[in-house]
Amino acid sequence: MLVKWFFFEKKMNFDITILGCGSALPVKHRNPTSQIVSIANSNYMIDCGEGTQLAVRNNHIKLQNLKAIFISHLHGDHYLGLMGLISSLSLLGRTKPLSIFSPKGLEEIILLQLKLSGSYLQFDLTFTEVGFEGLHNIYEDKKVEVFSFPLKHRIPCSGYKFVEKPKEPNIIKSKINFYKIPLKEIKFIKRGADFIDQEGKLIPNENLVIPPRKSRSYAFCSDTIYNETIIPWIHEVDLLYHESTFLEELKFRAIKTMHSTAIDAANIAKLAKVKKLVLGHYSARYIELDEFIEEAQPIFKNVHVANDNEVYNIL
Repeated sequence: MLVKWFFFEKKMNFDITILGCGSALPVKHRNPTSQIVSIANSNYMIDCGEGTQLAVRNNHIKLQNLKAIFISHLHGDHYLGLMGLISSLSLLGRTKPLSIFSPKGLEEIILLQLKLSGSYLQFDLTFTEVGFEGLHNIYEDKKVEVFSFPLKHRIPCSGYKFVEKPKEPNIIKSKINFYKIPLKEIKFIKRGADFIDQEGKLIPNENLVIPPRKSRSYAFCSDTIYNETIIPWIHEVDLLYHESTFLEELKFRAIKTMHSTAIDAANIAKLAKVKKLVLGHYSARYIELDEFIEEAQPIFKNVHVANDNEVYNIL
């Protein structure tokens, strides 16, 4: 009897939720920087500014599915919500270890706060210092690989790239019945093996499978001055989040504070040939964001401005 199976794997979600897209000063409508990258049923946090816990709750994100946290640098608007988040995870009964990746110094900060407050966690924290010489694979699980790369800011600062793990090809359903392929052979065919039918004829693998779709990718760049060094590391990502703290009229301010303008971000996106650019990390002086689009779009067409609580789906 022929086996009736359908072997196409359901496409899993790859979403970025903006929990905060502001810079140093919180404002009423904009939290400091934090994001959640969701892949299937796993969540990964990038930065954890003040207000992150409330933003997580408001967006109905399940903290029990948090696999790892990636902190870009040790300016307060990027990590001052972390201690509260860690405490809440313990109060909520988390027992699974939690991995935290950051530049040097964060472990000392967090462990000192735990010590002086007499706090005891129900789970283990693992701190990993990121490197600052090129692209480094720092984390991986069954769904994703995460890479760090150096940005150019006033203190050591890291960007992060999330790359979906490659999928196996899909076997063509009709070929299973036509060639009477045993179920036990299917896993080998999906891994690249040819098949020999009952008459001894070799059926090439490419005649049996549909190639998997291209792995999706996301890059996060905040905070940094304009820096073309990063272009090879973010080349052709599906979505790039790049800081745009200032408009061009304050270019001098961007240079002084080692931040970027909307035009800077657009130029990086164009040179890196990314598919979509999202601007963020705005100075508190900006309420309306239309001018960010107006400045960036002549250089890079597919540009968007981030707002708190927005979700970007990578298809």
